Amino acid sequence: MDNIKLFEEKKVRSHWNEVNETWYFSIVDVIAILTESANPQVYWRVMKKRLLAEGNETVTNCNALKMEAADGKMRTTDVADTEQLLRLIQSIPSPKAEPFKQWLAKVGYERMQEIQNPEMGLDRARENWQKLGRSEKWIQQRMTGQDTRNKLTDYWKENEVSKSEDFAFLTNVIHQEWTGLTVKNHKNLKKLKTQNLREHMSEAELIFTALAELSTRQIAEAEIAKGVIENAKAGKKGGSVAKNARKELESKTGKTVITGENFLPPVKDKKKLK
Repeated sequence: MDNIKLFEEKKVRSHWNEVNETWYFSIVDVIAILTESANPQVYWRVMKKRLLAEGNETVTNCNALKMEAADGKMRTTDVADTEQLLRLIQSIPSPKAEPFKQWLAKVGYERMQEIQNPEMGLDRARENWQKLGRSEKWIQQRMTGQDTRNKLTDYWKENEVSKSEDFAFLTNVIHQEWTGLTVKNHKNLKKLKTQNLREHMSEAELIFTALAELSTRQIAEAEIAKGVIENAKAGKKGGSVAKNARKELESKTGKTVITGENFLPPVKDKKKLK
């Protein structure tokens, strides 16, 4: 999930990567805080060029992610993990460097606490969802679905599936089987860009997603599936269980489970100049 972290009440856009369990932070946001520059993008471009000329490996290894910009649009920005950020800070003369390092350590410590004590993370997630106006039924189903998802990914990790792209591939196999849509097409239906699809699912979509993933894990366990190919076969069978249940429900209610509804904020009408 995308997050906003606060340092001295100033925003630092951040992203938690669940695959490698790493925080990524917007570099220009950090530069804006440390330098108080009127144009942190220009400051970063100049600094980046200088560090590249010096052969600085930290800059070479920095990634880019799409994050929400000040105008509300999703724009690509350079990001750094905690270790990379600490190295970059050394190249920025600022009296705030040391307190910012302490802030980074605190953010990392809080995340480690959540990993060691998942209840803390769940409580924080529940509080965030409540602030976003999600119903208690939705929150409960989202949390139950996440627990089901974690058990499935744990099985994959223990049975010769390790690459993040393989996790994405297997997830898509399951999703496409029960919905008839790829994850990408489902996101397009909901008019999502980089947002997490599950954060915008209806209660019914969450339930059937959980059923598909629960079925997949139990089938994989029964067949002792190992590796991507065998787990993909189990995923197709698990997705089929949820697909049949979905079709049965739709035939009884006359309503489709797959929906284009989302929780995105309403689009503001732009005033036309006369």
